[in-house]
Amino acid sequence: MWLTVRNILIAVMLGVLTVWSAVGTGFNLPKLIDSLWRFKEIFDLWFPPNWERSGSAFNAILMTLQMAFLGTFLALFIVLPLSFLAAANTSPNSLLYQLTRGIFSFLRSIPDIVIGLILVMAIGPGPFPAVMAILLHNIGVLGKLIAELVEASDKGPQEAVRSVGLGRAMVALYGILPQIIPNVLSHYFYRFEVAIRSSVILGFLGGGGIGQLLFNSFRTFQYADVTTYVIFVMLLVILVDMVGGLIRQRVI
Repeated sequence: MWLTVRNILIAVMLGVLTVWSAVGTGFNLPKLIDSLWRFKEIFDLWFPPNWERSGSAFNAILMTLQMAFLGTFLALFIVLPLSFLAAANTSPNSLLYQLTRGIFSFLRSIPDIVIGLILVMAIGPGPFPAVMAILLHNIGVLGKLIAELVEASDKGPQEAVRSVGLGRAMVALYGILPQIIPNVLSHYFYRFEVAIRSSVILGFLGGGGIGQLLFNSFRTFQYADVTTYVIFVMLLVILVDMVGGLIRQRVI
């Protein structure tokens, strides 16, 4: 039965939180409806796209792709072994478990844009600080996600590996890793897509790539150029999603 006291209390609590959040954020549907006429003006400014910028957009999107790939791939390469230390069922001791979990939580709690701001101040503008910001933030995110996959893995294959006398490392390599690889790839490609969008935002801070072109076009009111750059970002995200789906199908 849905109409239990517990479910009613939960529904009331969610309703109160929704109203509280709407009031606090100034959520106003009538205001949105009244301003719909302005979207025609915005549409006229943004369309049609300026396809003359396609060459610069293509070069910039390649740099954005490089930033996103390098940051997420290095993060995956680093966290894959560390995740076993952050999983309760595979960590050698509680000290390593808590320490690794703490590092992941710390890196995950700092937005990549904040890390990027700090690194741009320390290193200077360019793609390298953006790559490092994506790398550090994704160590925290992927580390937590993969550690949870390790903890949720089936114990049967692990016991089978232990029964032939193999140690902890071999159990992780042969008893756990084959189970979690499809989900690891799913998490990786999702974070890769997020990293592409993060690269765009980090480009606003001087990180290079298509984000910097977007920022410059916004500043100079070249909205048709902005539309072209946004279309390239959308196409890149769609392409990454398609490639990720094909790779996951082959692995599964």
